[in-house]
Amino acid sequence: RRRRRRRRNNEMRIEKCYFCSSPCYPGHGTLFVRNDSKQFRFCRSKCHRNFKKKRNPRKVAWTKSYRKTRGKEMAIDSTFEFEKRRNRPVKYNRELMGKTIMAMQRVQNVKEQREARFFANRMLDAKAEKKEQARADLEKHIELLAPAVSQKEEILRNVVDSAKARVAARKKGSKQAVRIDNNSKAITSGADAAMDES
Repeated sequence: RRRRRRRRNNEMRIEKCYFCSSPCYPGHGTLFVRNDSKQFRFCRSKCHRNFKKKRNPRKVAWTKSYRKTRGKEMAIDSTFEFEKRRNRPVKYNRELMGKTIMAMQRVQNVKEQREARFFANRMLDAKAEKKEQARADLEKHIELLAPAVSQKEEILRNVVDSAKARVAARKKGSKQAVRIDNNSKAITSGADAAMDES
Protein backbone atom coordinates (compact mmCIF):
# COMPACT_ATOMS: atom_id res chain seq x y z
CA ARG A 1 0.00 0.00 0.00
CA ARG A 2 2.75 2.44 0.89
CA ARG A 3 4.50 1.81 -2.43
CA ARG A 4 1.27 2.45 -4.33
CA ARG A 5 0.74 5.72 -2.44
CA ARG A 6 4.29 6.84 -3.25
CA ARG A 7 3.82 6.07 -6.93
CA ARG A 8 0.57 8.03 -6.97
CA ASN A 9 2.28 11.01 -5.31
CA ASN A 10 5.11 10.98 -7.85
CA GLU A 11 2.76 11.04 -10.83
CA MET A 12 1.60 14.51 -11.81
CA ARG A 13 0.30 16.05 -14.97
CA ILE A 14 1.83 19.42 -15.85
CA GLU A 15 -0.72 21.43 -17.83
CA LYS A 16 0.03 24.44 -20.03
CA CYS A 17 -1.31 27.94 -19.48
CA TYR A 18 -3.90 28.82 -22.14
CA PHE A 19 -2.60 32.38 -22.48
CA CYS A 20 1.20 32.33 -22.11
CA SER A 21 1.93 28.56 -22.55
CA SER A 22 4.05 28.34 -19.40
CA PRO A 23 3.72 25.20 -17.20
CA CYS A 24 0.89 24.97 -14.64
CA TYR A 25 1.96 22.66 -11.81
CA PRO A 26 -0.61 20.85 -9.65
CA GLY A 27 -2.12 23.16 -7.04
CA HIS A 28 -1.02 26.30 -8.90
CA GLY A 29 -2.95 28.69 -11.11
CA THR A 30 -6.67 28.88 -11.85
CA LEU A 31 -9.10 26.89 -13.99
CA PHE A 32 -11.92 28.64 -15.81
CA VAL A 33 -14.73 26.45 -17.18
CA ARG A 34 -16.90 28.12 -19.82
CA ASN A 35 -20.65 27.45 -20.30
CA ASP A 36 -19.89 25.05 -23.14
CA SER A 37 -17.71 23.10 -20.62
CA LYS A 38 -14.41 24.04 -22.29
CA GLN A 39 -11.58 24.36 -19.75
CA PHE A 40 -9.03 27.18 -19.69
CA ARG A 41 -6.03 26.90 -17.38
CA PHE A 42 -4.05 29.97 -16.33
CA CYS A 43 -0.70 29.93 -14.55
CA ARG A 44 -1.35 33.23 -12.71
CA SER A 45 -3.90 36.00 -12.36
CA LYS A 46 -2.05 38.12 -14.91
CA CYS A 47 -2.91 35.62 -17.68
CA HIS A 48 -6.50 35.27 -16.44
CA ARG A 49 -6.95 39.09 -16.45
CA ASN A 50 -5.65 39.36 -20.01
CA PHE A 51 -7.97 36.54 -21.11
CA LYS A 52 -10.97 38.32 -19.56
CA LYS A 53 -9.98 41.50 -21.38
CA LYS A 54 -10.17 39.43 -24.60
CA ARG A 55 -6.56 40.10 -25.52
CA ASN A 56 -4.97 38.04 -28.27
CA PRO A 57 -1.92 36.11 -26.92
CA ARG A 58 -0.21 36.46 -30.32
CA LYS A 59 -0.16 40.24 -29.88
CA VAL A 60 1.09 40.34 -26.27
CA ALA A 61 4.89 40.49 -26.28
CA TRP A 62 5.67 38.25 -23.27
CA THR A 63 3.74 35.14 -24.42
CA LYS A 64 5.18 32.08 -26.17
CA SER A 65 2.74 32.37 -29.07
CA TYR A 66 3.96 35.95 -29.74
CA ARG A 67 7.59 34.79 -29.77
CA LYS A 68 6.78 31.94 -32.15
CA THR A 69 4.81 34.14 -34.58
CA ARG A 70 7.69 36.68 -34.65
CA GLY A 71 10.30 33.99 -35.36
CA LYS A 72 12.03 34.35 -31.99
CA GLU A 73 11.43 30.68 -31.08
CA MET A 74 11.05 27.44 -33.01
CA ALA A 75 7.51 27.13 -34.39
CA ILE A 76 7.81 24.15 -36.75
CA ASP A 77 9.58 21.00 -35.60
CA SER A 78 8.90 17.27 -35.45
CA THR A 79 9.41 17.23 -31.65
CA PHE A 80 6.15 19.19 -31.15
CA GLU A 81 4.19 16.19 -32.46
CA PHE A 82 5.13 14.23 -29.32
CA GLU A 83 3.61 16.89 -27.05
CA LYS A 84 0.13 16.57 -28.53
CA ARG A 85 -2.40 15.00 -26.21
CA ARG A 86 -3.74 11.64 -27.28
CA ASN A 87 -6.96 10.64 -25.55
CA ARG A 88 -6.70 6.98 -26.48
CA PRO A 89 -6.99 4.48 -23.64
CA VAL A 90 -3.92 2.21 -23.46
CA LYS A 91 -3.69 -0.87 -21.28
CA TYR A 92 -0.93 -0.51 -18.70
CA ASN A 93 2.27 -2.33 -19.61
CA ARG A 94 5.38 -1.86 -17.50
CA GLU A 95 7.78 -2.34 -20.41
CA LEU A 96 5.86 0.10 -22.60
CA MET A 97 5.83 2.65 -19.76
CA GLY A 98 9.61 2.42 -19.37
CA LYS A 99 10.20 2.82 -23.11
CA THR A 100 7.83 5.79 -23.20
CA ILE A 101 9.70 7.57 -20.40
CA MET A 102 13.04 6.93 -22.13
CA ALA A 103 11.62 8.24 -25.41
CA MET A 104 10.29 11.37 -23.66
CA GLN A 105 13.73 12.14 -22.23
CA ARG A 106 15.38 11.59 -25.62
CA VAL A 107 12.84 13.85 -27.36
CA GLN A 108 13.44 16.55 -24.72
CA ASN A 109 17.23 16.41 -25.30
CA VAL A 110 16.78 16.65 -29.08
CA LYS A 111 14.37 19.58 -28.67
CA GLU A 112 16.81 21.48 -26.40
CA GLN A 113 19.68 21.00 -28.88
CA ARG A 114 17.56 22.20 -31.80
CA GLU A 115 16.38 25.23 -29.82
CA ALA A 116 19.99 26.13 -28.96
CA ARG A 117 20.98 25.81 -32.65
CA PHE A 118 18.00 27.93 -33.70
CA PHE A 119 18.96 30.63 -31.17
CA ALA A 120 22.61 30.64 -32.32
CA ASN A 121 21.56 31.07 -35.97
CA ARG A 122 19.17 33.88 -35.01
CA MET A 123 21.90 35.69 -33.07
CA LEU A 124 24.23 35.63 -36.10
CA ASP A 125 21.80 37.89 -37.94
CA ALA A 126 21.38 40.02 -34.81
CA LYS A 127 25.14 40.76 -34.69
CA ALA A 128 25.08 42.28 -38.17
CA GLU A 129 21.99 44.34 -37.26
CA LYS A 130 23.67 45.60 -34.06
CA LYS A 131 26.74 46.71 -36.04
CA GLU A 132 24.56 48.58 -38.54
CA GLN A 133 22.67 50.29 -35.71
CA ALA A 134 25.94 51.29 -34.02
CA ARG A 135 27.25 52.77 -37.28
CA ALA A 136 24.02 54.70 -37.77
CA ASP A 137 24.26 56.07 -34.21
CA LEU A 138 27.90 57.12 -34.79
CA GLU A 139 27.01 58.92 -38.01
CA LYS A 140 24.06 60.60 -36.32
CA HIS A 141 26.02 61.87 -33.28
CA ILE A 142 29.49 62.35 -34.77
CA GLU A 143 29.74 65.94 -33.39
CA LEU A 144 29.84 64.51 -29.85
CA LEU A 145 32.77 62.25 -30.72
CA ALA A 146 34.87 64.82 -32.67
CA PRO A 147 36.73 66.22 -29.59
CA ALA A 148 37.40 62.72 -28.27
CA VAL A 149 38.86 61.64 -31.63
CA SER A 150 41.28 64.59 -31.66
CA GLN A 151 42.49 63.69 -28.15
CA LYS A 152 42.82 60.04 -29.09
CA GLU A 153 46.03 60.62 -31.09
CA GLU A 154 47.70 62.35 -28.14
CA ILE A 155 46.69 59.55 -25.79
CA LEU A 156 48.06 56.93 -28.20
CA ARG A 157 51.38 58.80 -28.44
CA ASN A 158 51.64 58.92 -24.63
CA VAL A 159 50.92 55.20 -24.36
CA VAL A 160 53.51 54.33 -27.03
CA ASP A 161 56.17 56.56 -25.38
CA SER A 162 55.56 55.05 -21.95
CA ALA A 163 55.78 51.52 -23.42
CA LYS A 164 59.11 52.38 -25.13
CA ALA A 165 60.44 53.81 -21.86
CA ARG A 166 59.48 50.62 -20.00
CA VAL A 167 61.21 48.42 -22.60
CA ALA A 168 64.36 50.56 -22.45
CA ALA A 169 64.39 50.36 -18.64
CA ARG A 170 64.11 46.57 -18.77
CA LYS A 171 66.99 46.33 -21.23
CA LYS A 172 69.18 48.54 -19.01
CA GLY A 173 68.31 46.43 -15.97
CA SER A 174 69.18 43.18 -17.77
CA LYS A 175 72.55 44.60 -18.99
CA GLN A 176 73.44 45.68 -15.46
CA ALA A 177 72.55 42.23 -14.13
CA VAL A 178 74.82 40.62 -16.76
CA ARG A 179 77.69 42.97 -15.78
CA ILE A 180 77.21 42.13 -12.11
CA ASP A 181 77.24 38.39 -12.94
CA ASN A 182 80.44 38.77 -14.99
CA ASN A 183 82.11 40.74 -12.18
CA SER A 184 81.11 38.15 -9.56
CA LYS A 185 82.47 35.34 -11.79
CA ALA A 186 85.75 37.19 -12.21
CA ILE A 187 86.02 37.73 -8.44
CA THR A 188 85.30 34.08 -7.67
CA SER A 189 87.78 32.87 -10.30
CA GLY A 190 90.45 35.22 -8.86
CA ALA A 191 89.77 33.90 -5.35
CA ASP A 192 90.05 30.30 -6.59
CA ALA A 193 93.38 31.04 -8.27
CA ALA A 194 94.70 32.63 -5.06
CA MET A 195 93.65 29.57 -3.09
CA ASP A 196 95.44 27.28 -5.55
CA GLU A 197 98.70 29.22 -5.26
CA SER A 198 98.67 29.12 -1.50
